[in-house]
Amino acid sequence: MPAIRSHVLPCAVLAAVAALGFQADGQATPDDPAAQYQLATEMYDGARYREALAAYELAAQSDDPSLVARARRGRIRTALRIAEFDLAWREAQLLNDDPGADPEAQTLLGDALWAMGRFDESDVAYRRALDEAPGLSRARFGLARSLTTRSRLDEALNEALVTVKEAPEDPEVHALVGFIYERMNRYDESAAAFERYLDLLPGPRSKEEPSSMAAVFQSKVRLLRSFRGRVPLQMEGAPERLHRIPFRLVNKKIVLRGRVNRLPVEFVLDTGSERTGVSDGTARRAGVGTITSTLTAGVGIAALRRLDMGRADELEVGTLRMRNVPVAIRRVVRNALPRWQNESLSPLSLGLSVVVDYQRREVILARKLPDQDADFVLPMRMNRLPMVRGLLNSTHPAYFVVDTGGELISISAETADSLSMNPPRRIPLRVYGMSGLDQNAYLLPGVDVDFEEIEFRNVGLAVLNLRAPSVLLGFQVGGIVGHRFLSEYRVSMDMERSELRLERFEGSQAVAGSR
Repeated sequence: MPAIRSHVLPCAVLAAVAALGFQADGQATPDDPAAQYQLATEMYDGARYREALAAYELAAQSDDPSLVARARRGRIRTALRIAEFDLAWREAQLLNDDPGADPEAQTLLGDALWAMGRFDESDVAYRRALDEAPGLSRARFGLARSLTTRSRLDEALNEALVTVKEAPEDPEVHALVGFIYERMNRYDESAAAFERYLDLLPGPRSKEEPSSMAAVFQSKVRLLRSFRGRVPLQMEGAPERLHRIPFRLVNKKIVLRGRVNRLPVEFVLDTGSERTGVSDGTARRAGVGTITSTLTAGVGIAALRRLDMGRADELEVGTLRMRNVPVAIRRVVRNALPRWQNESLSPLSLGLSVVVDYQRREVILARKLPDQDADFVLPMRMNRLPMVRGLLNSTHPAYFVVDTGGELISISAETADSLSMNPPRRIPLRVYGMSGLDQNAYLLPGVDVDFEEIEFRNVGLAVLNLRAPSVLLGFQVGGIVGHRFLSEYRVSMDMERSELRLERFEGSQAVAGSR
């Protein structure tokens, strides 16, 4: 994208500016939609997204249907840039209600649905767009991104590389290529793709809207480049080996014994984290130095905070031995619980599938899990975190993070608002996240939740502030399923098959339709 365009004009043309619909200070007059659209486009190109959004809104007041449609498209793209997911979705629906909606409008609907966490519906929109316009690069990008979340990485990479050729100036396409290479453990190629993404970002940002995403990707490049000459996530022994590891259940957390650079540690099994992490004290004792810092976010305060990143030369858990492992280094946060300050193991981020047998108190880690029957099989997407689709009150779909480190079944405040339930009273909850106490958390009673054949009827759900992680992830997180949901099953999170398989224990109350 081009850098910010200058608004400084020679004195000789100031009079002409007003005649073209601009004020002398460089602002378009509110009653000239065409000039507002031109100004909005200029602001968008300069990454002045809040201002662009307002100008596109004024442009959409035009009597010209063509200009209204163009302004609406601009509002969708701009809203997505600043994580105004609801606004983007509403505008995309209006755009596609127009009889003149075209494949590009369908693609923007796909983008908006994706940002709302409605991944399945997004896929449908992208495919419709491609059926009508096979060369539409943005729709192809959407399908490549979806394939990535279903761990069909070779297919995803092929689609993404085709899209790079079709749209070489689209930074998001290069970012997707980087993510795919990273999941394939091809770190050098991943870093190169992320560097291209950074090169294509708009120029200097305003002080009001700093580029947190640029900082995140610069950090990723530094971390990935630090692995040069090393094999990332190198496992010892046969790749098909199953690693069976006993665990203790402590305060509803799965605790595994392990080592970092031969230093004994106790890990919490945490599938709700993007990285395996250690405390800063453990990092010092184990000789894990800080390579770079990135941004992270969690439940609670809607803010990003710094997280150091390093590399463990050796990671051991039971019989599992892995070398060259990227790890997060966590500093003490006042009022946060130990889960976010001590050691945690995120096996899926290491490319491992995991089985948790709560009855036998055993975890299995493996690159590939054997075939196994299950009572329930839920499609699972790995969208930086493992997620499964649920249905709230029979009408509201949402994707839930599968979090072995969590306790309750919870939903985001945005998801709760969409249900429009208006309970007689909100029951306050004390819920701690990465940044401390979520002061606005509450219990929402009387909700029905379905995970395909698994039904929960008239249950109370914790409502949490998930705004910050949603912004960082780029889509609205619907909710979280933790210990309460998982502990009644033998749980298999199969990366290769993109499945969450649940096997009931004998005598378990976890029966379809029984809640």
